[in-house]
Amino acid sequence: MLRHVKLAEAIKKEVSIIVHDELNDPRLGFVTITHVELTDNYRYAKIFFSVLGQEEEHKKTKAALDSALGFIRMLIAKRIRLRFAPELAFKEDSSGEYGMKIERILEEINELSPPPIPLKRKSKEKMEPARTKVRGSQGPQKPDTKAAFIPTLKGGVCKRRSIKKGKIR
Repeated sequence: MLRHVKLAEAIKKEVSIIVHDELNDPRLGFVTITHVELTDNYRYAKIFFSVLGQEEEHKKTKAALDSALGFIRMLIAKRIRLRFAPELAFKEDSSGEYGMKIERILEEINELSPPPIPLKRKSKEKMEPARTKVRGSQGPQKPDTKAAFIPTLKGGVCKRRSIKKGKIR
C-alpha cells in the first residue's frame, strides 16, 4: 500500500477510536467515520462521517465534533508519529442515505410495475467435434485429436480447440 493510503487509514482508525471511546459529549449520536482524504503534503485532512438519525441529530453531532477538533488533533499527534499533525475538518457523508433513498425508489418501481413475462428459450443444440475427410478413405472420419469446446468471454460463444496429449493448442 502507498504511504498516503496507509496514513489515511491510520487516521480513520484513530479518529474512530477517539470518537467512540474518549469523547463524552452528549450531543454525539451514532457516528461512523467513513473515510479520510489527505492533501499531498499531509497538512490537512477531511474526515467524512455518517450519523444515524434525523437532521437535528446530524447538526448536533457536527457541532460536537467541531468543538472537539483540537482534542482529537492532539491525540492523533501523540498516537501517529508525524512531523506535523494534520489540521482536521469534519464533513458529513450522506452517501449511505443517498443509497437508501435509491433503494426505496427502486422498490416502489418494482411494486408498481407488473411482473415480467417469462421468455421461452430455444433448445440448445449439441456441440460435437467436427469430422474431417482423410485422403484415401471412403467417408468422413474422426481426427486423431480430441476436440474440446472452451467458452470465451465474448458473449458466451464457444470456440472449438483441439487437444493433443492433454495440452490445449
